[in-house]
Amino acid sequence: MADVKDRRVIVMVIDSGGVGAAPDHATYHDGAGVDTIGNVSRAGHVRLPVLGQLGLGNIAKLPDVEPASSPLAACARLREVSEGKDTITGHWEMMGVKIVHPFPTYPRGFPREIVDPFEAGIGTRVLGNKTASGTVIIEELGPEHVRTGRPILYTSADSVFQLAAHEDVVSVDTLWSWCEKARALLVPPHRVNRVIARPFIGVQGAYIRTANRRDFAVPPPAPTVLDLLTRAGVPTCGLGKIGDIFCCQGIAAGTRTADNAEGIARTLAWLDAGRGGFCFTNLNDFDSKFGHRRDADGYAKALVDLDKALAGVLERLVKGDRLIITADHGCDPTAPGTDHPREFVPMLDYRPGESGGVLGDLDAFAQVGLRVLASFGLDSRLEPLIV
Repeated sequence: MADVKDRRVIVMVIDSGGVGAAPDHATYHDGAGVDTIGNVSRAGHVRLPVLGQLGLGNIAKLPDVEPASSPLAACARLREVSEGKDTITGHWEMMGVKIVHPFPTYPRGFPREIVDPFEAGIGTRVLGNKTASGTVIIEELGPEHVRTGRPILYTSADSVFQLAAHEDVVSVDTLWSWCEKARALLVPPHRVNRVIARPFIGVQGAYIRTANRRDFAVPPPAPTVLDLLTRAGVPTCGLGKIGDIFCCQGIAAGTRTADNAEGIARTLAWLDAGRGGFCFTNLNDFDSKFGHRRDADGYAKALVDLDKALAGVLERLVKGDRLIITADHGCDPTAPGTDHPREFVPMLDYRPGESGGVLGDLDAFAQVGLRVLASFGLDSRLEPLIV
């Protein structure tokens, strides 16, 4: 029998792929009708035969995805137990971190005690410093930024410090350096969970954000599931923004990706390499390109494209392998505003040759990490790290 470390496990995150309002959604000022994948499906015909066979229709009410009589995967909706509804909170909880002290947010912009030393550190003043949609604020302030060279600072309902600059005005390396300075300044009580570099190109009326985005996150506590795997000698790979989310802690290999297509292609290449280990893939287009931009049609097409690509993933899996499809939060493109809603997320846990089933609603995104550990014969009694 092959060594347990030679098994292949993939966790694929549909970034923002929520499946219905969480019980505590009102606490987070979300509407009762938020349901990212459900509302996208109801906005147009979204046929997802592969996800349907895995059991998506058994845990979400989708007009064009019937419940499977015998789902191939063990399927459930997962209820978040951490305080928050953002990328860091969702991904960390998957890997065994429960956040009980939420990261700070800045609905009225950042105070001078943050902005003044930041401006002194980069040698120029900022523009904006308010809550805004990223695509909207670069259209609003892009011309002044191009004229003055001053970066655009903005935030959202999440704990983020976002800095946008035109690549022809501020080099990507300089923008990243400025974000590193911000990361060093943002300590308690202003321990924002992510500083995000948002470079863009183009001209007024046609600005486009580029793939040179970079996230500077606070490091997670140890040991997360990723650390436990590494200590046990299991190779780990993070694709997309996974490395940034975990500050590469517990991640031996991987790369950022430009879009969903590259994320899926690199996942397939990881499988084709024939090595064992754990591959953690984030598909960010759902959130950044379609959810936040309130593009339900684009979101629907991305789901269809993912469904088609999953056929190639499934045909490469053999007995002993595992594929878990999940999400980190919601971002309903049919809802008002541009923020993440507090939603259940799907868990489709597929193991070739093993029977599936409907598990109902389960507590904690850490259900994902538990299953990853179990695949490699590690102690699956995951005690949450509380921060």
